[in-house]
Amino acid sequence: MGKNYETIKAHYAGSDAHDMAAMMAPITPATAWTEMAGFPCAGTYVGGPAIIEGVFKRLGEDWDGYTFKLERLVDGGDTVVGIGTYSGTYRKTGKAMSARVVHVWDLKDGKVLRFEQFTDTKLVAEAMR
Repeated sequence: MGKNYETIKAHYAGSDAHDMAAMMAPITPATAWTEMAGFPCAGTYVGGPAIIEGVFKRLGEDWDGYTFKLERLVDGGDTVVGIGTYSGTYRKTGKAMSARVVHVWDLKDGKVLRFEQFTDTKLVAEAMR
């Protein structure tokens, strides 16, 4: 497998270990991270601090046991695709959710240029109501 594939594999390993430094290692100040419209932290965040604050911190504050379970990682060279499932329980409602998700990563030399998330936002929103 290529360098970009190994980079994203390490990101997901960091996520599993709750190691933010490992997760953010391939992120640069110019990395554009897009969470899908309809998702709780929808929008595009640029650079590590904005991504942590806008995505990871919010998910950690609002959800119990929020996880991404990687089921398949596809090596497309400069594009790597992660396929899996989100799960967690929304703190305000006590409702659990499970939603399929695809992450599309565009990289150059092991650094993330762009990340885009595609998921069933309806399933997530139902847990929040």
